[in-house]
Amino acid sequence: MYRYFIQPQLDKFNNSLIGYEMLIRYRATEEDRWTLPDNFEAIPIDVQIDLLKATASELSLKIGSVSINFNRKQFLNPEITAAVIEAQTKLFPTKVIVEVTEEPGEDNYALADMQKQIELIKSHGLQFSLDDVGTGINVYDHIKPLLGYAEEIKFAMQNFRNEERADEIPSQLKFWRDVAEKYDMRLILEGVENDEEDQLADDLEIPLRQGYYYGKPHLFKLKADHQ
Repeated sequence: MYRYFIQPQLDKFNNSLIGYEMLIRYRATEEDRWTLPDNFEAIPIDVQIDLLKATASELSLKIGSVSINFNRKQFLNPEITAAVIEAQTKLFPTKVIVEVTEEPGEDNYALADMQKQIELIKSHGLQFSLDDVGTGINVYDHIKPLLGYAEEIKFAMQNFRNEERADEIPSQLKFWRDVAEKYDMRLILEGVENDEEDQLADDLEIPLRQGYYYGKPHLFKLKADHQ
């Protein structure tokens, strides 16, 4: 069984909740715990679409936005596109933000196709976000052609920790803060886990944050779960 967990996103300086990120999780029937799917590619498209539609139907939050993640293959799928456009219609005036993550092999997808798809979702009132900037293949030169299309970038400190590059976090965070300012985008800092990291964000004047320090993801139950 698949469900979305939602994790709060905060504006620290205004002490306000600005949105939630929707994170898909899996629970085997015989187990009583939720886990990350082993392979997001293996989740059937129709399952993702049905879950997104059901969640959007019940997600009545008086907040600015909800974010949902796709890799490039999923982002370019016309059925998923139709589902997120429908979700935006149901959730209005809450803004739906589509976060595109990077995975190895994503170079197989043409830049022109990405740009066309971004323009399509934006024409229906959605926003576009680039996730995991600065790590993996999401380096500046690789994603530069898409920066002008994005309303938001996300900097994930946990990715730097996983790549054993934690010492680079302050300088990289400054770099991406400046990129966000140059392209007039929001920057959301992810993976904040302790006082020291919270203070770093304060020092760099980065207001928008997400992480266990502020709130862990929690299950969004559907009506069917209560029956």
